[in-house]
Amino acid sequence: MSYSSTLAGLREAGNFRSIPSPSRADGITDFSLNDYLGLAAREDLQREFFSDEANRRIAMTSSASRLLAADQDEFSRLEHRLSELYGGRPALLFNSGYHANTGLISALASEKSTLIVADKLVHASIIDGITLSRAPFKRFVHNDFNRLESILEKEHDSWDRIIVAVESVYSMDGDMTDLDALTSLKRRFPKVILYVDEAHAFGVIGPEGLGLCRGHAGFDEIDVVVGTFGKACASAGAFAVMSRELRDYAVNKARSFIFSTALPPMTCAWTRFMIDTFLGMDRERQKLAELSGRLAAGLGADNPRYIMPLIIGSADGALTLSRQLLERGYKVLPIRTPTVPPGTERLRISLSAAMTTSQIDGFINSLNYLRK
Repeated sequence: MSYSSTLAGLREAGNFRSIPSPSRADGITDFSLNDYLGLAAREDLQREFFSDEANRRIAMTSSASRLLAADQDEFSRLEHRLSELYGGRPALLFNSGYHANTGLISALASEKSTLIVADKLVHASIIDGITLSRAPFKRFVHNDFNRLESILEKEHDSWDRIIVAVESVYSMDGDMTDLDALTSLKRRFPKVILYVDEAHAFGVIGPEGLGLCRGHAGFDEIDVVVGTFGKACASAGAFAVMSRELRDYAVNKARSFIFSTALPPMTCAWTRFMIDTFLGMDRERQKLAELSGRLAAGLGADNPRYIMPLIIGSADGALTLSRQLLERGYKVLPIRTPTVPPGTERLRISLSAAMTTSQIDGFINSLNYLRK
């Protein structure tokens, strides 16, 4: 099939994508971002960071991969801070959540001795990591831990290790995994490596916003915890905390780590500053929870979430409703195949602690009016 015919097919199905043109955001309430704590536009924090002359002198580029870079200070400081926050467990930085998941999963899995078992709704970066690993894999129905248990019962004795990959907060549905069920299964099946992606929980959920895993009684049984800095943390990059052995293995085997130019040292310093900032932002986290409850009540949803899917069921319908909402001052982007399965096309409503109750109420009123 030619490129042009493929593009034509995408247009016909309503799944053609293009990069948005720059536009003014005046008067627009943006429900499309992952800025859950409202930190991205905080100019006061930028001024505070750059008021320190030492910060203004930090390099804007690493100029090499991490294994070649001469200056490791900012990388080491950030990893040390993360290790402190995660009970002394070693941390390793990656350039993005995509780099973390593709690099770690493909490194930790051996095509001959590892089985990967993943929730059906895990992010594309985990799926791509599985593909790159060339290891056999199975997927279980979203949050169906009985199905996961049956897979483990059948497969446990046939493999050296089984990587079970989940997200703590799912990026398209906003619901959470069950860490009690997962850690209970790990105790029963000791070959399991439990891998949890906290991309949409880091900064928002758990003690001091450190994620669902950090506050869980079974934290020590979770082998790999991944978090990203580009969402609630208002920076860029990602990290994983794991055992010293797994960290050393990743440094030697994770291709996305070995062969990528490292993050700018300036970015690492800013990330460390932002982490120390959000640790004390319980008030913002509480406000986000309150806004989630208000949105859920307005939509007639049972479970408040700061990521709320509004299932439309068709690409054209999602595109049309998105355009209509934008005309009324609310930016909510349509999510279409292949990001979500066909028939579950939706609007993904993402909340921020910077929003007001009047903005939430106005959005609900507009949505209800348009869907009459």
